[in-house]
Amino acid sequence: MSKAYIFPGQGAQYSGMGKELYHGNSKAKQWFDKANEILGFEITKTMFEGSDEDLKQTKITQPAIFLDSVIQAFCLEEFKPAMVAGHSLGEFSALVAAGALNFEDGLRLVSERALSMQVACEAKPSTMAAVLGLDDAKVEEICASVKTGIVVPANYNCPGQLVISGEIEAVNQACEKLKEAGAKRALVLQVGGAFHSPLMLPAQERLAKAIAGTEFKSPSCPIYQNVTAQAASNPSLIKDNLLKQLTAPVKWTQTVQQMAKDGATEFIEVGPGKVLTGLVKKILG
Repeated sequence: MSKAYIFPGQGAQYSGMGKELYHGNSKAKQWFDKANEILGFEITKTMFEGSDEDLKQTKITQPAIFLDSVIQAFCLEEFKPAMVAGHSLGEFSALVAAGALNFEDGLRLVSERALSMQVACEAKPSTMAAVLGLDDAKVEEICASVKTGIVVPANYNCPGQLVISGEIEAVNQACEKLKEAGAKRALVLQVGGAFHSPLMLPAQERLAKAIAGTEFKSPSCPIYQNVTAQAASNPSLIKDNLLKQLTAPVKWTQTVQQMAKDGATEFIEVGPGKVLTGLVKKILG
């Protein structure tokens, strides 16, 4: 049996995440306390006691999900993946769990990613929208037809569920066209900005320096990366793909299909929530 471990991205957070693990496992407590030191503030206080609104701040959300995911993986009695993957931010969790990045460097990169994305979001108002009930090719075609600004496919979550990303007016126009084309829903999301679109280029440029200065090792098993939906083990290739991820779409549907094709027989989600488990069921049936 080939086990594939998968790690969630932004949106999986909830108030109280990690609290039970912190108080019930001395090893986990040490990792969480170390994270507070690295970040220079008590992120555990916000995770355990903060409101849902507090947890929505990108600078909190991303490190919080990373910590809950990675520390869960560290505390599993048996963690022997045949392959790993993560959705967007979750790719960083997957890399640390598989030993390509150490915990400290992974957390610093995630924190830098969150801050750089926050700055990019504030620089230009932008948004994302979930599109349900259309095939991917039709969504791609309609996004390409919008000429009022940038709007692109951002998250290929599962067949019939694709998230688009871009400038507010362009996303709104795309949503109208998508509904006219037969989409069951084209719903603008309450997010800080246009993740996985060209509007994240300033964040990509800032993150490039941090990634370039961080040591990556060969992971203990192949990691299937969002940008290519293919297995990677070469540290240089992993770094390149990780950086491209900020402005490129998350090919989650294609990733899960490729992992199954390459022998994955069991998918185990590690981190807050069960969003990815639901998507895998929809992708593989």
